[in-house]
Amino acid sequence: MNCTRLLLIACLSAALFNTGCSTQRSGGGVRLFSGPGTRYEFALIGDVPYDETQSRESFPNMIEEMNASDLAFVVHDGDIKSGSTPCTDESFERVKAQFQEIRHPLVYVFGDNEWTDCGRIKTNSFAPLERLQKLREMFTQGEHSLGWRTMPLERQSVDPRFAAYRENVRWSLGGVVFAAVNVPGDRNNFGAPEFAERNVANIAWIRDAFERARKEDSRGVMLIMQANPHFDLATTNALRRGFNEMLRVIEDETVAFAKPVVLVHGDSHYFRIDQPLVGSKSGRRIENFTRVETFGNPDVHWILGVVDSRDPNVFQFERRLVKKNLLKHR
Repeated sequence: MNCTRLLLIACLSAALFNTGCSTQRSGGGVRLFSGPGTRYEFALIGDVPYDETQSRESFPNMIEEMNASDLAFVVHDGDIKSGSTPCTDESFERVKAQFQEIRHPLVYVFGDNEWTDCGRIKTNSFAPLERLQKLREMFTQGEHSLGWRTMPLERQSVDPRFAAYRENVRWSLGGVVFAAVNVPGDRNNFGAPEFAERNVANIAWIRDAFERARKEDSRGVMLIMQANPHFDLATTNALRRGFNEMLRVIEDETVAFAKPVVLVHGDSHYFRIDQPLVGSKSGRRIENFTRVETFGNPDVHWILGVVDSRDPNVFQFERRLVKKNLLKHR
């Protein structure tokens, strides 16, 4: 199947979900300016690298392709190692060094494999909260993103009530508000002593993102987290309970905002674009809400995101398969 047909199929599918996929390309590169013609591109990745082969080959291959693209920024939505491998400082430092090889600003959202899973098996016996603090020390210094070229970030930690949560960040670009929150899979660490305070912080940050979008008359909002919040499960399910309150807030804010809202996450390693949020009163899918799940181990590829102020749907998404990482199935 050729690339043109693949993109056409992706666009037809996206049209069903109101994601505004388009075959328009930027030609000479990304144009970043304010005004009615604002258009820019960015990358979404996650759940990589998981093993030595990915660290040495697949992940660098992906970085090479992203570096050859004109991107405003890159977002990694968590899991920079396998859950079964030790959560050592050295493993974190290795990935951070690779992040710095990305020539675009990089925003990294913590995943469960980096902290909540770090005390669950004998081969990975670390204190999760100590590992969370180490992640903050290593990846959230200063008020700028990671990456070779950086961009300023607004951290939730500037609010004394949430001083610990430096990883929760926000930025605005071209009429869109982006906000990242520390929500790890696969159940948001529900039941752990730290959950309640972090959940309060995350919900406050989500509400603040929508408030900012209203004040700035933004065209859209994008939320980023690591966990798949299990839209398809009953609210009483053990995997779903840690997301219930947050999803109620997202529903309320999305309906009130009445403009495009995108939730990006990883965790379940399955690339998809759909509309899984169902209104609690209407029982129908909320039309202005779209979920984008990034590729993940063992598939090391990325998603190209586009913000186009001329498009009534604001957001466009296109899968980018890394040529060097494609398998020969026969």
